Amino acid sequence: MISLPMSTAQYLYALAVALPLYVMLTKWRSTKGLRSLPTVGHDLPLLSYISAFKFASHAREMLNEGYQKYKGEMFKIAMQDRWLVVLTNPETIEEVRKMPDDKLDFIHAAMDTIEARYTFSPETHNDPFVVGVVQSHLTKHLDFSFDEAHDEVMASFNDKIGNIDNDWTLVRILPLAQYVVSRASNRVFVGSQICRVPEYIDLAVRHTVEVSNTRKILGWFPGVTRHLAPLFTSDSNKAHETCKTLIGPVIKERLRIHKEVGNNWEDKPRDVMQSVIEVCLSKGYDIDVMVATVLLLNFVSIHNTSNSFTQALFHLAGQPKYIAPLRAEIASVLEKEDLSKNALAKMPKLDSFMRESQRVNGTGLVHVLRKTFKPVTLSNGITIPADTFIGAPLLSIQHDEELYPGSETFDPWRSTEKRDKLISSEGMKYQYVSTSPEYLAFGHGKHACPGRFFAANEIKSMLIHLIMNYDMKFENDAGRPQNAHIFMQTYPSSTAEVLFRKRQM
Repeated sequence: MISLPMSTAQYLYALAVALPLYVMLTKWRSTKGLRSLPTVGHDLPLLSYISAFKFASHAREMLNEGYQKYKGEMFKIAMQDRWLVVLTNPETIEEVRKMPDDKLDFIHAAMDTIEARYTFSPETHNDPFVVGVVQSHLTKHLDFSFDEAHDEVMASFNDKIGNIDNDWTLVRILPLAQYVVSRASNRVFVGSQICRVPEYIDLAVRHTVEVSNTRKILGWFPGVTRHLAPLFTSDSNKAHETCKTLIGPVIKERLRIHKEVGNNWEDKPRDVMQSVIEVCLSKGYDIDVMVATVLLLNFVSIHNTSNSFTQALFHLAGQPKYIAPLRAEIASVLEKEDLSKNALAKMPKLDSFMRESQRVNGTGLVHVLRKTFKPVTLSNGITIPADTFIGAPLLSIQHDEELYPGSETFDPWRSTEKRDKLISSEGMKYQYVSTSPEYLAFGHGKHACPGRFFAANEIKSMLIHLIMNYDMKFENDAGRPQNAHIFMQTYPSSTAEVLFRKRQM
């Protein structure tokens, strides 16, 4: 009997039949250990996939529904290819964040959410050493990093909006933020030789947006169909090759010097890329992994930092009455010293303003995210099956009236009022970069965002420059635009504009 090859139509028909069956079987097997948990949406195999579609565009509503119904307990929500177990009890959140990585893994959960295997490289997914690089380099050299980044903040703002005069001028905020963050961060990541190259900055911003869009698409594909990923990641592959063309010669020159003289050579660059090169050499990785890691650094920095800055600026433009007290605080510090990391520590109102912006808007919908590699039994007796996501509902917690009275109101001095009532050491827990089970904007525990100290300083530097040099407001006194929530991510408006003019008072 002659076997005829399948036509494209036949292949698609077979896929259309097999995929739902695969999803149903996978969901049924993965639900077995979670059937005692209440469900937001459906937990029957096929219906759960319908709930997963709803979660993509109504994640905040579904998470909040579960939080209101099952506060103090746990509940589950169907995702496309696995379950998300949601924690609402502070004690359980603490238990999860303290668990060792061989039980509940944070790094691979984070890499899964950005589809790093496909959008960057298999090595960055399987061996996320970049976290250690950020911890060892950015955190330990904050003074140097701040000085470099701040210098680039001023230069990039001057290039983009330096010609604004006394007339009100509309400026789209998110693209501006992405440009400034890209230049300032890359001053520290790859050095002054590259950070001002227009093609490189354009690539860094464009690739960040492409990764965000790609992971939205790949989120719809169950695990067995991820081999189709290359159809949707061609832009990421092109970005990798372009980046290699731009920074490859610099990396190769540094590799040549390293081969000749080793790690200790005169005038060795102090940028993060040098640390990436040295770690990759110790692991036997090639230049492609070095390039992918630099792109990954850019994505994390540009995506989170520009979004957080944009959210804060929207609050300022929506309520310009807060500009004057912030301007007064900044001026009182700068009268006595130059702007530095230490000077920022003397601006509690600015710090409180940023913390409140993060509380209200968040940087995502689920934090303290973990992934199980094998079944894990919690102290409450519930066993979480392998390949399950576990996390806490960020915005539901940070909008809890019991934790934050008047939680729907933006109160910029909420943290300063709490800190004023406490001694210095106790008040530190209300700082912008501090984390707790009640404030999860940067995660919590040992896996809290390692770059948050650098990012916080960068955002404050950007806000200070604008506050001290410009007036700002929304056109026609419009309120701040609504955020978008897609899957577990929060996005500020990418099109909203703010009016700027040279500072009048």
